[in-house]
Amino acid sequence: MTEQAPVASAATSTAGDSTAPWPGSHQMPRWNLNELPAAPRFTWKNWAMMLGPGLVLGGAAIGGGEWLTGPMVTARYGGGLLWLATLSILGQVIYNLEISRYTLYTGEPIFTGKFRTPPGPMVWVLVYLLLDFGSVFPYLAAFAATPLATIILGEVPTAATGQAMLQLFGTRIDISHEELLRYLGYAIFLGALVPLIFGGKVFNALKVVMGVKIVLVLGFLLVLGVFYSQPSTWTEIFSGFVRFGNVPVRQIEDSNGNGVLDPGEDWDGDGRLDTEEPLLDLVFPASGFKPPATDIDLDGQPDPMVAVSTENGREYWPDFDGDGQADSHVALDINGDGVPDGPFALDADQDGRLDAFIDIDQDGIRDGDNVQNIFAALFAGRPLPKIDWSMIAFLSALVAISGSGGLSNTPISNYTRDQGWGMGHHVGAIPSIVGGQDIQLSHVGTVFEPNSESLPRWKRWYKHIVRDQLIVWMPACFFGLALPSLLSVEFLDRGTVVDDQWAAAVLTADGVESTVGTSWGTQWGACFGFLTLFCGFLVLAPSMSTSADGVIRRWVDVFWTASPRLRQMNPRAIRYVYFVVLAVYTLMGLMMLCLEKPESLLLIATTIYNFALGISCIHTLVVNCWLLPKELQPNWFSKLALGSTGLFFFAVACLSTLAKFS
Repeated sequence: MTEQAPVASAATSTAGDSTAPWPGSHQMPRWNLNELPAAPRFTWKNWAMMLGPGLVLGGAAIGGGEWLTGPMVTARYGGGLLWLATLSILGQVIYNLEISRYTLYTGEPIFTGKFRTPPGPMVWVLVYLLLDFGSVFPYLAAFAATPLATIILGEVPTAATGQAMLQLFGTRIDISHEELLRYLGYAIFLGALVPLIFGGKVFNALKVVMGVKIVLVLGFLLVLGVFYSQPSTWTEIFSGFVRFGNVPVRQIEDSNGNGVLDPGEDWDGDGRLDTEEPLLDLVFPASGFKPPATDIDLDGQPDPMVAVSTENGREYWPDFDGDGQADSHVALDINGDGVPDGPFALDADQDGRLDAFIDIDQDGIRDGDNVQNIFAALFAGRPLPKIDWSMIAFLSALVAISGSGGLSNTPISNYTRDQGWGMGHHVGAIPSIVGGQDIQLSHVGTVFEPNSESLPRWKRWYKHIVRDQLIVWMPACFFGLALPSLLSVEFLDRGTVVDDQWAAAVLTADGVESTVGTSWGTQWGACFGFLTLFCGFLVLAPSMSTSADGVIRRWVDVFWTASPRLRQMNPRAIRYVYFVVLAVYTLMGLMMLCLEKPESLLLIATTIYNFALGISCIHTLVVNCWLLPKELQPNWFSKLALGSTGLFFFAVACLSTLAKFS
């Protein structure tokens, strides 16, 4: 790692007889000019010193996406849809390299570079405030509350009806499970902000947090993966990363209609010939005088519904016989002979609420989920698969938070600057509020002249960030996705549907406890069940720190350079600007935790994430082709890859949005 040089003043714009360039909007200040320092030489002896931004955001990426979306996606479809995550991660590697390219040249984060492009910073402030709005939804803190509450209660909390009696310092507290989850969410959210306040450089504090997380989480998941996962599960997960073209569908297992479970037809491995079990979701929203409705018979039309009063409030139930009373059972033609079968219960567990789905074979697992490959259908001359669009929101979420997602990647460029890499050596870093007295940050970036002396150093710096991404960040993302996927596939029954979304983060704990208990005894089973819950907490909670720091520093850096008033402040005052933005973010995050449940926070945030990253990729391409000298601009392959990545994320976001409002 290079040492930070003294920060140059904003007035320093020349080196020798040369004048610093000033491309783009002149509402932003002219760059300073200085020499590009030499890149450090990589050896096996100094490998730890070479760890940079990839470690921090790689640690944040481990498990976050799959721990949340695993029970909703991989438990239902196995590894068959993980190819979407592959496209997401590879695209983000290209994006990370390109935003770091800008920072190596200027010492500025990519956000500042975007604000240098016309029509100027004021317009881009409004655009990116909208695109970055998903970052104020602290879904990680909300989901991390669930494993912590499970440890406290000794059972998975039921947000809708659960009640608990707790002892705190000898005082009895009666509290509902939903209140406990919300209070824990507040505590985790606020606790995640502590590393941002203490410890010199904020970046260094996050490196420590993420380093500990990587060791503990990957260590535990590897133990489960090696000792308790079958080779077929490993094969399914890692082959899933390259099964390009697989899409979710709904189909019966008897694909040839012979009434026999033939080889290859047992999708969920339960030894039975399963039919398609319909969901009981209110897939049709209220319209005019019509109430929200189910579509149990899958005819594309809303079922007749009736409103009933329950202890959970007003709910809508199917009323197929038209007697004005909620139906308790329904008849369905499940074998295609034209004769209704059944009847089948709509409230099999008798809890006064519609079940998540009609459990025709009463095995507790929803049957009918499957995957088909678009390319295989084209090559075989078959009709294209009929995609199950009900899953597009969760698949969009998987794409969005595989890796980092949204604008959460942009701190890569901030951390590159704070690490002192490239021209960040001359600019400084953001200090902590407490303990960072000797650290300051220039208001203006510093560039170098491309020449025969600087270009070899530039190439070594670029190889340095490529190594950081390919050896640290990308493997962390793939393993961070693969190992939690092993839990979903190995310890959850295929076809599992999450009924209580608050419990989505802890569904695998019971399966782990049962499996380990069978092999090593009940005490070890209970221990590993606890460790699975604690691992879920470690996966989610520390990532809240990097998520918070990312959105805060994006806007701190922009305000610090773009605002004429702030440019008059002492470079050491950056800590106070950071604290003000931190306070605003804290208030907005607490408001979101009050208003929404974790699943809603996740789906809203990730839909915005995909739009944001798609647009950001295209804007980054414009920045690097417009503001950088020709010698430092990306080659044709990088341009094509970055543009394609932007279109991919934008297309996923559009599909998710259309499916939501169709």
